[in-house]
Amino acid sequence: MIILALCVIIGVMIAYFIHEENIWQKVVQRNNEQQEVMKQLEDEKAELVLEIDNLNAKIQVLSDTVNQKVQTENELTALIEKQSTPSEFPLTGSASMQEVTEGDPMLVFTASEGTTVVAAASGNVIAINDDEAYGHNVWIDHGNGYVTIYRNKGNVNVKIGDDVVKGTTLFLIDSDNTVLGYQMMKDGEYINPMEMLEING
Repeated sequence: MIILALCVIIGVMIAYFIHEENIWQKVVQRNNEQQEVMKQLEDEKAELVLEIDNLNAKIQVLSDTVNQKVQTENELTALIEKQSTPSEFPLTGSASMQEVTEGDPMLVFTASEGTTVVAAASGNVIAINDDEAYGHNVWIDHGNGYVTIYRNKGNVNVKIGDDVVKGTTLFLIDSDNTVLGYQMMKDGEYINPMEMLEING
């Protein structure tokens, strides 16, 4: 009877150890599976981080490109604005100058022969008229509210509709037309050209 009991106890213990062994095998297998899943997740995470870094680098390149384009456009806009702002001297050489303040303000220049009357800024020739006092007048619209008017007895070197740039010759000064009347308008009102004129030298 004792032997039988011992056999039963031994059998139960063997069964228990076998069962424990199976449980440990399952635990080890589950740990291995979890480690494999964790490794896959880490690999995927590393790939995503790399992809994010690449996307961030592309975004930075695009941002730099956009910023550079904006800066270039701003510089171009500023250049166009400067080219269209009538601040340049309307003659290629030196001249004596007198301000006329009665009536519409005007600068009257007396230039030497061989000097040229030039556009003070880029714009479009909108009118050429006979001028009772000066012979002819040329009106240039600069597209920004400014209009400049050049009054001289010489032959006009442009025609209505011409696009001109700063420095375009409007009249050639010879002994018969040394006087230039120069006027400026802003938004339809005459202003004193001296407010805009940059005189160098």
